[in-house]
Amino acid sequence: MRDVISTPGAPKAIGPYSQAIRANGFVFVSGQVAIDPATQNVIAGDAAAQTDRVMKNLAAILKVAGSGLEKVVRATVFLKSMGDFVAMNEVYGRYFSQAPPARSTVEVSRLPKDVFVEIDVIALAE
Repeated sequence: MRDVISTPGAPKAIGPYSQAIRANGFVFVSGQVAIDPATQNVIAGDAAAQTDRVMKNLAAILKVAGSGLEKVVRATVFLKSMGDFVAMNEVYGRYFSQAPPARSTVEVSRLPKDVFVEIDVIALAE
């Protein structure tokens, strides 16, 4: 069983991919950037503000998939600059204060729409 997950509570896919796929007891959420789903525009602000928007987008997708941030088992964080690590991590930690998921964080040369942060997650579907 493979279900495509889509919600207007998160940014529309800007390419040939789904917001998320639910399969075999997991939800695989595509990388989210700091796009406001109401306007489909990147929000203004620094890495902390963008991380907050990304986390809200992830939460919206997971909710529609029947999951939630508390069920995330793996996250990957992509940063435009490791100089933003502390700011990202402080906001990220607010969303994962109890039993945080396994995570990798890497610096990349460029992200979609020239944002500061992108995060993808894998969560339990039930």
